[in-house]
Amino acid sequence: MAKLNFGGTEENVVTRDEFPLAKAQEVLKNETIALIGYGVQGPGQALNQKENGVNVIIGQRKNSKSWDKAIADGFVPGTTLFEIEEALEKGTIICYLLSDAAQIAMWPTVKKHLTKGKALYFSHGFGITFNEQTGIIPPADVDVFLVAPKGSGTSLRRMFLQGRGLNSSYAIFQDATGKAWDRVIALGIAIGSGYLFETDFKKEVFSDLTGERGTLMGAIQGIFSAQYEVLRKNGHSPSEAFNETVEELTQSLMPLVAENGMDWMYANCSTTAQRGALDWWKKFRDATMPVFSDLYNSVATGKESARSIDLNSKADYREKLEVELAELHNSEMWQAGKTVRSLRPENQPAK
Repeated sequence: MAKLNFGGTEENVVTRDEFPLAKAQEVLKNETIALIGYGVQGPGQALNQKENGVNVIIGQRKNSKSWDKAIADGFVPGTTLFEIEEALEKGTIICYLLSDAAQIAMWPTVKKHLTKGKALYFSHGFGITFNEQTGIIPPADVDVFLVAPKGSGTSLRRMFLQGRGLNSSYAIFQDATGKAWDRVIALGIAIGSGYLFETDFKKEVFSDLTGERGTLMGAIQGIFSAQYEVLRKNGHSPSEAFNETVEELTQSLMPLVAENGMDWMYANCSTTAQRGALDWWKKFRDATMPVFSDLYNSVATGKESARSIDLNSKADYREKLEVELAELHNSEMWQAGKTVRSLRPENQPAK
């Protein structure tokens, strides 16, 4: 494990140089990884483990859409694809990758298969951190840890196929066997992490829920919408408003930020753009700071988790979700985006 200094703060990180795939394979050679849940994170993590030589099996309801997807992805019924209880019985490490609401419903079934020496693996700290709401309290004689990729399962898989890695956090909640650290790092490498940085379950879920509601999804959609609407109200066309709000950011500027940071992106823009950005960024920070403080407090006090559990557990959740997503999809901004994307050179038919 290396200690890296981030602006005066030391962090524990593990790289693939320190913990190569061969070492991960050695740690996991006698383990059976039973991955429960083949939805958002499941396919990427399972396929990466499989192609990295790890013994991974899938537990899923038979004849469900996810069961069929697992078959299409190369998992074989009766060999590497089983009904949930059979997979739980066979697994020595249970990768619990159902949605937060589904984890609550399935917990009594999972718990009875957590015999001494097994491990319970999460990719989110939600169930453990908010256990007064979820009821997820593991037995004391099993390892409990998490690896949380900093992106979607789709991104994890895409970057793996490109020969890259998606950074992940890791945390240990219980080390009953004395092997929890080796197990969690080996799994982090096996699923395709670029490097792993240490956290704990509470910090992982607090930062994750804040990020999803903030700059990763909620805040950025809100800012996109506000700027787009101001431009449209002032007579700009949908194409111009979308290009100046979203397309230039995602296609031109964010790749520069990803490559070398915000200062480097500024240095590669016009002096007029630099001046404006430097004059206005603190105004946006000051305007949004109260919103982010309110958001973090809502996460830390359990309000966000309670709302998520309540709404996501309702029988009509999917129906209402589709209505909310349709509002985004059908908005003028994202319909303009659909047209703009179709005009990108890579989406034009070959001549």
